[in-house]
Amino acid sequence: MPRECYFTGKKTTAGRTISRRGKAKYLGGVGIKTTGIEKRTFKPNIQTVRAVIDGKPVRIKVSAKAIRMGLVEKPLKRNWKPQPTEAASE
Repeated sequence: MPRECYFTGKKTTAGRTISRRGKAKYLGGVGIKTTGIEKRTFKPNIQTVRAVIDGKPVRIKVSAKAIRMGLVEKPLKRNWKPQPTEAASE
């Protein structure tokens, strides 16, 4: 599965980080110089959760924002317990 939200479609995007040095002119320096530009990635906060999709509980990847917005419908908790056997009760 890709790193993409099932509901909002959020996924990894590319960007840059810019390294600078120096002191700003308005603070009495000679100005800020760019010393390097590097590529980087912005990753969304993706969580794997169990949700009800088309009436069935399935595992999907959703963003934390989708969970907070209430787009995820969680399945009911099962309270199944094994039946006690007669041999165990004696």
